[in-house]
Amino acid sequence: MCGIVAYIGHRQAKPILIKGLQRLEYRGYDSAGIALISEETAALNVYKIAGKVNDLNDFCEGKDVTGHVGMGHTRWATHGEPSDVNAHPHTSADGTLSVIHNGIIENHEVLKKELINRGYEFVSQTDTEVLVHLIHDIQKKENVNLEEAVRLALCEVIGAYAIVVMSSKEPNVLIGARKSSPMVIGVGEGEHFIASDATPIVEYTRNVIYLEDNEVATIRDGELTIKTIDNEVANHYIQELEINLETLEKGGFEHFMLKEIYSQPESITDCLRGRIRVKDGIVQLGGLSRFENSFENIKRIIIVACGTSWHAGLVGEYLIEELARIPVEVEYASEFRYRNPIILDGDLVIAISQSGETADTLAALQMAKEKGAIIWGVCNVVGSSIPRITDAGVYTHAGPEIGVASTKAFTAQVTVLTMIALRIAFKRGKISQERLNEVLVELENIPDKIRELLKSDGLIKEIAEIYKDAPNCLYLGRGYQFPVALEGALKLKEISYIHAEGYPAAEMKHGPIALIDESMPVVVIASNKLHYEKVVSNVQEVKARKGKIIAVVTKGDTSISALADHLIEIPETDEVLTPLLSVVPLQLLAYHIAVMRGCNVDQPRNLAKSVTVE
Repeated sequence: MCGIVAYIGHRQAKPILIKGLQRLEYRGYDSAGIALISEETAALNVYKIAGKVNDLNDFCEGKDVTGHVGMGHTRWATHGEPSDVNAHPHTSADGTLSVIHNGIIENHEVLKKELINRGYEFVSQTDTEVLVHLIHDIQKKENVNLEEAVRLALCEVIGAYAIVVMSSKEPNVLIGARKSSPMVIGVGEGEHFIASDATPIVEYTRNVIYLEDNEVATIRDGELTIKTIDNEVANHYIQELEINLETLEKGGFEHFMLKEIYSQPESITDCLRGRIRVKDGIVQLGGLSRFENSFENIKRIIIVACGTSWHAGLVGEYLIEELARIPVEVEYASEFRYRNPIILDGDLVIAISQSGETADTLAALQMAKEKGAIIWGVCNVVGSSIPRITDAGVYTHAGPEIGVASTKAFTAQVTVLTMIALRIAFKRGKISQERLNEVLVELENIPDKIRELLKSDGLIKEIAEIYKDAPNCLYLGRGYQFPVALEGALKLKEISYIHAEGYPAAEMKHGPIALIDESMPVVVIASNKLHYEKVVSNVQEVKARKGKIIAVVTKGDTSISALADHLIEIPETDEVLTPLLSVVPLQLLAYHIAVMRGCNVDQPRNLAKSVTVE
C-alpha cells in the first residue's frame, strides 16, 4: 500500500526521491519522508512529516538535503495513525540506521517485547520500527555488516514486507528486500534505483529486475548482488520496461482519473491489438495457447479478485457461462483464501488484478495452486507477482493507472475476459463462426463508440450538479448490467464519499425499495436487449414512490426515456459488450460529483491504489 523509492549513484538523490514519491503517491498519501547520507557531514539526515509529498518538499527547505544515497516513503497507515512520528523512515536510537517498509510485520508484538527487554525504546506505534531496532541489535550482537544483519533479521520476521535499509556507517551501501510485497530494481549507468513499481524509474532507465519473495538486493560500490535470506545467490535477468514517461503525466487533464476515463478508447485498442483478426473471425491469445488443447477438459472456472476487479469478474461470469457454457464462480479473494474451498480436477482458477500484486488475490492463487488447480492471471503490470506465479495468463496492456479509482483497468479487464470467453467457446464448439464474427465486429468498434459516448460528458456534468449533495444513491441493473451497477456505486462512494449501493433490479422489492423517496436518486442501467421490459417495470415502481431516475439507456430508447428524470444514451452494441459502454457514464458521473464536492479525486481518503497488505 505504501510507496517506496531509493537511489544510489552519481546524481543528487533528493530530487529523484521527491519526484518518485509524487509518482507513487497513489499508493499512500497520509505522510511522507526521506533519508539521505549527507555529502557534507556524512550523517544520516531524516526528514518526515504527516501530509502529502509536497508538504514534505516544503518541510525540507533550508535543510541539508545533499547526498548521492537516499530513500523515500509515502505512507498508507496500517499500524498507528498518520503523524510525524509514525511516518517513515524509522531510525535507530543512535541515528545511524534507517528503514522504510511497505507491508505488515505479523509478529511485531513478540519481537517488540524482546527488544524492549534488551533496552530498546519505541517512539512510534508502527510495526516497522521493530525492523530498524532488530537490524541494529543483530549488528551490535553479531558484529556483522549491514547486508548480513538485514538477512538475519528477516529470518526472524513473519509477515509481508518490501524494505529499504541504509546506514551512515556504510554510506556506499543500499539494501532492498521483499516478501509478498512488490519491489523493482532499476539498473542505470553507474546508478541503481529501488521502488515499489516502475513509475519512479522509467525516467532514468528502462532496465529493471523484479525481486522475488525472500530475496535481498545489495548495492555496494555500484555493484548489485541478489541473495535469498538463506544466503544463496539468486540469478536474475534484466527486463525492459514497456511503459512510457508521457503516460505518467496528466496530459492537460485536471485529474489522472479523468485522463484515464478519456483514454479508454486507446487502452481497449491496445488490449485488442494483435489478438483479434476481424476479417478472419479469429481470436488469438498467445498467453493461453499451450492450454488450448485442454479447454475441453475445463469443468468449472473460479474467478478470484477484489474490488473493481471482482466486478469485472462478475461480467466475466456472464460472458463465459453464456458463450462457453462452463459454470463459473466469482469469489472475493479475501474470503476464498480463508475458507476451505472445494477445488476439483479440471477446475481452472483465474485471478484478476490491475497491479498483479494484490495480497489477498496472490494468497488465494497460492492456495489454489497447492490444491492442484490450473491458475491463470489477468493483470496489467508486466513482471508483477501474479504473472510470475500463474501457469498462463493475459496482460490487459492498459498502461499505468494512477488514479486510485480504477476506470480503464475495469474496461481492459472486461475486454480480456470477453476474448477469453470467445476463444474458449470457439475451441469447445459452443459458438458458431457466424456468431463469433458478429461479436468481433462489434468489439472492434467499441473504442469508437466510447469516443462517441464521451461527447455526453457535458450532459453528465449537468446531472452531477443536481445530485452532488445527495446523501445516498441506488444503482440498479439486470443481467450484464448488474455488475455495472455495482461498479458505478463503488466509483461514487470511493471518490465522492456518498453512500451508494448497487443491486440487481429485481431485488429492489426485497428491501431497497423502502429507501426510495423524492430525495433518492436511482441510477438505472438498461440496454434495450435482455430483461428490458422487466427493468421498465422497476423504473415504474421507483417513479410511483417519487424517486428520481437517472437512466443509462441505448440510443433511441423510448419506454424508459418517457419515465426518466435524466437520460444518458449509449450507442447500440451487442448485449455481451454493453458493460464496456454503460460503465463509462457512471465513471464520469462519479468523477464530476466528487470534483463538485471538493474531494481529492485521484487520492480519496483512506484508500490506496494497490492493496498489497491484508
